[in-house]
Amino acid sequence: MTLSRRGVLGLAGAMGAAGAVGAAAPRAGRVRTGFERLAAGGYAELAGQRVGVVTNPTGITADARHLVDVLHADERVDLVAVFGPEHGFRGTAQAGGSEGASRDPATGLPVHDTYDKSGQRLADVFTAAGIDTVVFDIQDVGARFYTYIWTLYDCMRAAALAGKAMVVLDRPNPVGGRRAAGPVLERPYASFVGREPIALAHGMTAAELALLFNGEFLAGDPVRLRTVAMTGWRRGSFFGESGLPWVPPSPNMPTPDTALAYAGTCLFEGTNLSEGRGTTTPFEVVGAEGVDRRWAEAANALELPGVWFREAYFTPTFSKHVGKVCGGVRLIVHDREAFDPVRAGIGLLVTARRTWSGFAWRTDHWIDKLTGSDRVRGLVDAGAGVEEIAGDWAAGLARFEAVRGKYLLYG
Repeated sequence: MTLSRRGVLGLAGAMGAAGAVGAAAPRAGRVRTGFERLAAGGYAELAGQRVGVVTNPTGITADARHLVDVLHADERVDLVAVFGPEHGFRGTAQAGGSEGASRDPATGLPVHDTYDKSGQRLADVFTAAGIDTVVFDIQDVGARFYTYIWTLYDCMRAAALAGKAMVVLDRPNPVGGRRAAGPVLERPYASFVGREPIALAHGMTAAELALLFNGEFLAGDPVRLRTVAMTGWRRGSFFGESGLPWVPPSPNMPTPDTALAYAGTCLFEGTNLSEGRGTTTPFEVVGAEGVDRRWAEAANALELPGVWFREAYFTPTFSKHVGKVCGGVRLIVHDREAFDPVRAGIGLLVTARRTWSGFAWRTDHWIDKLTGSDRVRGLVDAGAGVEEIAGDWAAGLARFEAVRGKYLLYG
């Protein structure tokens, strides 16, 4: 019996993904992703299926090869299509953009664009692609307004409409997922940065969210769903403990430290201050022209757990205040377990409004989409403090925590 070159490459890729022959020995105790476990099982969940993969540059093996390249080279998998989310399959587009339809030069596979598609329109894309099963494998960062989880949701709904199955391959929540935090979305404020009522920092993995979506929000027309869990991941562990390589899931998410701050500082997308896009530390610095040291002093006076705020100056190369020197703050997280990014973000909003006369919300009230209602904006404008604002969402958060608990896969 002989193997074709495609078969040899595929077998080596599967072995590498499973930490077996053909790859360097994995570090003891590291996380095995859903894809690694799928490969170790010989892709049994995909047997006899025409497969399409929803992924981006984060869909990699433990030795940093892309899963599309590995699957395409393996004769045990009939991979026929790739689907790219916001930023694109190969990750070349900025926020609010995608790469469009193309043919992948590495594999020759057709690449379909899912961005800004949902419902029957996305179902028609799956049908036209000629697939039986949709595989999802993308690294999330744990915040409701990071759009990949809603790509997952839209794909699940569309797969159900098109009569396709869905397989979700799990990866770590890089900020720990110990608990949920922040306000829960109210349905009138639903958008692509929040389709359904979950907490701002949901504290879940992609597979756990898929189970929640299917059980709570798609219960009337659930998709045929299978999830492939990780091994070696513990709730509360941060990405640096996983032993996995970090690939930026989007152009402005360069490091796990960025992800740690993101659920709070991304709220500044809803204001006239820069959230640090166009710098080397997006979402870790926030500011605008005319802001001075008084903001950092006021933020530190809140004595929020786990974080210090340092006076900082930066000049964005794109996005808001491009080419202009901005004053503001830099977050320095000194205790990750105590740090609550949502409270930190609210504290920065409250103190920015108090210390800088130029503070303004975006005129389209984008902050309401980000927070999930108009309540945070109204309370900040009314002069409320962090504890009063957090108290306003406490009851809704407790209800979400109770629902969330039914779908957790990891201790």
